[in-house]
This record gives sequence, C-alpha cells and structure tokens, in this order.
Amino acid sequence: MASNSQRPSKAERTASAREQAQSMRVAQEAADKRKSLFIKLGVLVAVLAVIALIVGIVLQNNAGKVADSGAVPKGGNEAGGITLTSDTTVAGTSGLTVDVTQAGTKPTEAKAPAPRDAEAAPKGEPVNLLIYVDVNCVHCASFEEQYADQISTWLAAGDVQVEYRNVAYLDGGSPTNYSSRGANALACVADQAPASYLPFAKGLFAHHTQGEMKNAELAQLAKDNGADVSSCIEDGTFRSFVKFTDEASRVDSIGGTPSVFIQGKYWDANAEPDFVSVVNAAIAANK
Repeated sequence: MASNSQRPSKAERTASAREQAQSMRVAQEAADKRKSLFIKLGVLVAVLAVIALIVGIVLQNNAGKVADSGAVPKGGNEAGGITLTSDTTVAGTSGLTVDVTQAGTKPTEAKAPAPRDAEAAPKGEPVNLLIYVDVNCVHCASFEEQYADQISTWLAAGDVQVEYRNVAYLDGGSPTNYSSRGANALACVADQAPASYLPFAKGLFAHHTQGEMKNAELAQLAKDNGADVSSCIEDGTFRSFVKFTDEASRVDSIGGTPSVFIQGKYWDANAEPDFVSVVNAAIAANK
C-alpha cells in the first residue's frame, strides 16, 4: 500500500541544508562580533584603569610636594613653633618666613633633645612651656585629653605661655599625610582665629580614635570651633612651615611626641609623672 506522505525532493533538501548553513554562519558571525566587541571593551576598560592609576599616582605625588620655603602663621616663629600668650591670643609675630634648607643637619647618632630657642622665662614672667605634638600620635591625644583644660586654665590666668611645635613624624604611615595636613590646619587657625586654637586642637586630638580626617572635615571642625579657614586648609597655606618645623625638630634630636619642655628643661614623665605639680612648682618659683 503506498504512503500519502511526500518526501522532500533532493532540491528541497539541498535548499534547506543551505538555509541551515546560512543561519549557522550568520549566528557564528554574530557571536564572533560580540566576542570581538567584548574583548575590545575589556581592553578599553583595562587601559582606562591603568590611565586612572597613573593619574592618581601623579596627583598624589604632586600633592605630596611641598615647597621648601613659605610663610609663618601669626603667632609663629622661626623655630617652627606657634606661641599662645593666653587662652585666646597668640604672640604678635607676623610676616616671617622659613626655609627648610636652613633647618640644619640631622645628627648621625642619637643625641639628647636640644630644641632651638627654648629658654626659661625671666623672673616675674609667665613660665615657658614648649610642647612637640603630632596630630596622628595616640600618646599626644592622651596628653591633650589629660592636660588640655589645665593648660588652658594656666594660660587664662597668665601663669604660662605655651609654644606648640606641630610635627609630622607619622606621615610615613599615613596615606594622606594626615600629620602634615593636621598641623597645617592648626597653623591656619592660629593665623586667622587665635581664640579658636585651643578648642580646635582639643577637638582634633579627641577625634584620634575615629581615624584620619579629610581636609573638608578639618575645615568643618575648625568652623564648629569658630574658625572659617577652609581655603587655608585646602590650599595647604602653611605646609612649608610644617615641613620646616618637622625637619628642625629632627635636627634638634626630638625623638618622639609628645615631648615637653618646662622653662627650657625636658620633662621626663617617667621620673616626674605629675605634670601639673611640676608646672605649678615652676610657676611658683618664677613669681
């Protein structure tokens, strides 16, 4: 009995096979184009990533470059310090400049600390306190937490004048040069809003446990304490001054922070742990 189904003719089978081959070829070509596009896009993304990395490195290196010479903030001196004459005022110095190349030569072997221009105040004058600090130093943060209010009280009473030398010893472990930026911020506040220096410094060290601050955060903290110095902070106006202070401190064999000198003499916290009593004795002796 014959079947009613009709088998495709040879020509039809050939045409069908040709169509399938054409479809497969078109699909393969499309897949190859997509693959080629993905490869090109991948290469482009990789190139852009490399460019971004190079630009970032260049910008970071340029940001880290600080001029050797520059202006000294109001209240600052040629030794790299900022002197507070009361809890709201700084010394009447202005128009000074510093040059790192004139800081001196670092000793090749360990020597006793010998801070330049550290002298005892004459009889009848406020006692001289000289304090080296680094804003990224945990021991400095502890020192400020313990003694900031007392120092402010002494200053308000006219019993002492305090010179802060804000160094950047810990920049080597900071990806943002936080020690230098923080010291610059302190110099900005001293220069433009002396009455805000102590509260700003207190807030700055109190923030230590929360990590490094960006320039915008430093500026906001300064503003919260009455000092609008955002442009000074962002521009790094006193970074050269900070650079000099740091270098001069190393030349003078200041081995760490905080380092405190009372009437020009080093305060050894291990030998005389009661800082307040030591300073009060110096105040009494100088009256």
